Amino acid sequence: MNPRARSGRDFVARHGETVFNAARRLQGDHPHTPLTRAGFAQADEMGRALRDHLGAKPKLTLWSSSAGRALQTLAIVAEHLELDWHDARTDDRLMEIGMGSWGGRYYSDVVGEVGPVIDERGLLKPAPDGEQYDAIAARVSSWLADTADDNGDRLVIMHGISSRVMRGVMTGAAINAYGAPVLDGHPQGTVTMIERGAETMVHRGTGYAPA
Repeated sequence: MNPRARSGRDFVARHGETVFNAARRLQGDHPHTPLTRAGFAQADEMGRALRDHLGAKPKLTLWSSSAGRALQTLAIVAEHLELDWHDARTDDRLMEIGMGSWGGRYYSDVVGEVGPVIDERGLLKPAPDGEQYDAIAARVSSWLADTADDNGDRLVIMHGISSRVMRGVMTGAAINAYGAPVLDGHPQGTVTMIERGAETMVHRGTGYAPA
């Protein structure tokens, strides 16, 4: 499947800050880590930016990771757009990287045991028993192939690492040392637009999470 061939634009967004982000914990594929007040504010900013870009009630297919933090973010964005959150579709293939035994632990504790877990590109190193980047690329590529017939524009709310990989797949980025196409990271609350393999910034979020 060539992701560049899909008609319509993809607005790919990273959810707002969560309690795990604020506490500097490795979040990974935890199913529900609630947004903080900063996270809700970031979602508001995303919604306003998309409203300015698309107007009210745009023809937009809503997609989200099945994680609670992504669905919370989508609820606020959908309200700004005057769209029905209940129309959103979810898929586990949009979830964040699985962190194995590192999941839920403080960054500082893991770094104290194994050394730096963020590389020079700001990319989170996979845990020895966690999900590898080629596996993320495979699952997001599968989702892209299965949804290639979506008509028109769509909004996809997902996560820091998994969105970097999916954006890389969609833009044909080079394979990195982890064996996957990965683009640079964006702060929480960021929205980019990908159209025919080219990415542009719609709204840069104010989050701080490293990965």
